[in-house]
Amino acid sequence: MSAALTPRPVSFSRVSLAIAVGSAHANILGNVHGGEIMKLADSTAGAVAFRHSDGPAVTAAMDEMSFLRPVHVGDIVKTYAQVNWAGRSSMEIGVRVEAQPFGNATDEPVHVASAYFVFVAVDDDGSSRQVPELITETPTEVRREREAQIRRAHRLARKMEIDQGRE
Repeated sequence: MSAALTPRPVSFSRVSLAIAVGSAHANILGNVHGGEIMKLADSTAGAVAFRHSDGPAVTAAMDEMSFLRPVHVGDIVKTYAQVNWAGRSSMEIGVRVEAQPFGNATDEPVHVASAYFVFVAVDDDGSSRQVPELITETPTEVRREREAQIRRAHRLARKMEIDQGRE
């Protein structure tokens, strides 16, 4: 087995990113535009996918994104992401988004959004390539992997039902 396909623990590829959001990120209500939050979450998930697969990976789907609270101009937005599940060439990456007021370091960060992305590892020609197996080490990681498998089963069932309806 090559080094790239050696099974990897969830902790191997965890990533956190942070930005201070400004008025260029604002929507017409004066809050940070949801698309900006999605972009940061996708970038964080992409870094995780690259680390886990040891190379390029592309966004294949955003399975779900839940916005829980608004993000305000001036907040520091932090994303935390990890691989929840890995298949032959695809991976589900979970992303948690938190916000903290810029000027008050004593305030606890607030959970503002969560998302699940599906990435596919690709080679130089853009064809899918195999990714390492995922090693879950904690009860939380085991739970997240099980939940990712449920989301995958729902995605596949939905696709199959839509395809059958088009025949």
